[in-house]
Amino acid sequence: MANIQGPFGFVQVGTASGPPNFAENSNPPYRIASGYGTAIFFGDAVRMNVSGPTGYVEQWANGDGADAATKILVGIFVGCSYYSTSQKKTVWSNYWPGSDATGDVAAFVVDDPNSQWKVQAGIGSAITQASIGQTADIVATPTGNTTTGISGMSLSTPTTTATLPFKVVNVVTTPPGANGTDLTTPYNNVIVSFNNQQYKALLGV
Repeated sequence: MANIQGPFGFVQVGTASGPPNFAENSNPPYRIASGYGTAIFFGDAVRMNVSGPTGYVEQWANGDGADAATKILVGIFVGCSYYSTSQKKTVWSNYWPGSDATGDVAAFVVDDPNSQWKVQAGIGSAITQASIGQTADIVATPTGNTTTGISGMSLSTPTTTATLPFKVVNVVTTPPGANGTDLTTPYNNVIVSFNNQQYKALLGV
């Protein structure tokens, strides 16, 4: 059965040693600057900002993996809280809409360097067993869904470039016949780990 394109960002499926731990840095959380106008969705990859006041997280963008000197993966965004200017109360949300915050936004990010993630191949061909061990950047289009808050990120073409943010560690083949398990058509699902990430920076292994 041919796979259907339907990117969902990065969903944690485990760690290098066992089941998923959803280990987010929440005490204290990361921060999104209140004036940052780009939406960040549940399952989006994020990095530290490279302009303006430093120390804030921003959405990972197409091509960021080519700038390993200044753009290093922090982790995967799984929600936020902020004081809503319009609602006059603190809002908890699975995505940052890009506006309506008074003050900085608390960002919850899973940054465990040993975490593993399911993601859809976002290229015009399947990512197969032959790509295990290779690294990849992301495909940031289509954008996330503002109704569900879910990411639209998928995985770009695997290569041997050591400094890209993700490493392919497996392909998804079960349950048989499910969307994403056909290794002969595009948009199959794969398992990745962090490669060039803030706690694994430039290891490339």
